[in-house]
Amino acid sequence: MQSLKRYGCNGWLLPLSLLLVMSTSWPTFAAPEGKPYDDRLLRLSEILGAIHYLRELCGANEGQYWRDRMRDLMDAEGSSALRRAKLTRAFNQGYRSYSRTYNTCSPSAQTAITRFLSEGSELSEGMLKSFPN
Repeated sequence: MQSLKRYGCNGWLLPLSLLLVMSTSWPTFAAPEGKPYDDRLLRLSEILGAIHYLRELCGANEGQYWRDRMRDLMDAEGSSALRRAKLTRAFNQGYRSYSRTYNTCSPSAQTAITRFLSEGSELSEGMLKSFPN
């Protein structure tokens, strides 16, 4: 697993970074509070919360790295208090769900990390392809 450069963090950071930069110029297709990619964005927020908890549990010593990525996402996508609240709620849900499930860094927790990193990468790349500008 170490070949994933600390669980593959940089494998989807570029797509996530591009998504954050590009999202500020995306047109609104639905109501001001809703965008066509919201379900995927909320899932990505939930994944970031789960990864934040699990990576710390497993001794990654990344500090607030994943929370900071969530803050970046909120800065790019949290255009209103309601939208920011939804993103925050999804992040916290991911964090809390896994804090109730895992108390130690088990092989199962390691597997969850790997799966979340993969899913986060797929979501980021998928949103970039579906909503390029």
